[in-house]
Amino acid sequence: MANPNPPPPDAPPIEAEDGETAPACVMTFNASDPSGAGGLTADITAITSAGAHALAVVTGAYVRDTAEIFDHISFDEEAVTEQARTALEDMPVSAIKVGFVGNPENISAIAEIASDYADVPLIAYMPNLSWWDEEAIDNYLDAFRELLLPQTTVLVGNHSSLWRWLLPDWAGDKSPSARDIAKAAAESGVPYTLVTGIPLPEQFIDNVLATPQAVLYSEKFERFEAVFAGAGDTLTAAITALLANGHNLQAATSEALTYLDHSLDAGFHPGMGNIVPDRLFWAQTDTDGDDEDDEAASADPDPSLPSFDLPPNGTKH
Repeated sequence: MANPNPPPPDAPPIEAEDGETAPACVMTFNASDPSGAGGLTADITAITSAGAHALAVVTGAYVRDTAEIFDHISFDEEAVTEQARTALEDMPVSAIKVGFVGNPENISAIAEIASDYADVPLIAYMPNLSWWDEEAIDNYLDAFRELLLPQTTVLVGNHSSLWRWLLPDWAGDKSPSARDIAKAAAESGVPYTLVTGIPLPEQFIDNVLATPQAVLYSEKFERFEAVFAGAGDTLTAAITALLANGHNLQAATSEALTYLDHSLDAGFHPGMGNIVPDRLFWAQTDTDGDDEDDEAASADPDPSLPSFDLPPNGTKH
């Protein structure tokens, strides 16, 4: 049910105890990832980096390492519902992110919750599910399309994943454009679609925010010669937090893509598998050099270091 005591439309921003404006709350539905590559770990870190407060609802757990996903253990829908509604009845939420939630029953539960908070933007991420059983994939995608896409504000996904899902019978000579995919998503009620990883010549990829009528924003990046785990969750969580902080969609998309690019550039190998984005790259300090160099660096920061411009009410480092 909705918050029984919602604030009036003209209510002032919630104030923290020290008098500063409290960070916006973002609810994320996702699976726990013991490798730290994606899932709720990615969501919480990216949401916090963008200056928001994460309300993390556990929908299940991956059995995985940094190289691959072996299995997934789902929570039942009652456990998911109780987690979410208890938090929602206590705290105002400014945006909702939905990642991989494990089964059609959880999709139905989240869709019911979202319908009670229809004014809150919902950003949905569809990951690559090729590790899963084919029948389970079909049931999951059908439920997501029928129950959650009608309530989704922005759909985020890789070009190949969204193509296979939304345009399985595509017969064009060329691969579908971002607008083609946005048109297919719009048939289920999605107004905006962010298509990532669109292949371009000369080792570049494009990322395009589109509606069926127009391309609203696009940004090209040089392809990394590496395989990453958790990039999609990182990007989607950052966009969700930036929207919660009051950015418009184009600005949130641009800022989130920049944040992801820096996270990937600073990525690291915690294990023997794929590279994990360093979502806290902005908090790292350069320990190289002698004391004199350190003093100079503190007085004059190295302009070559990547920077992530936080929103005005973001955390201060």
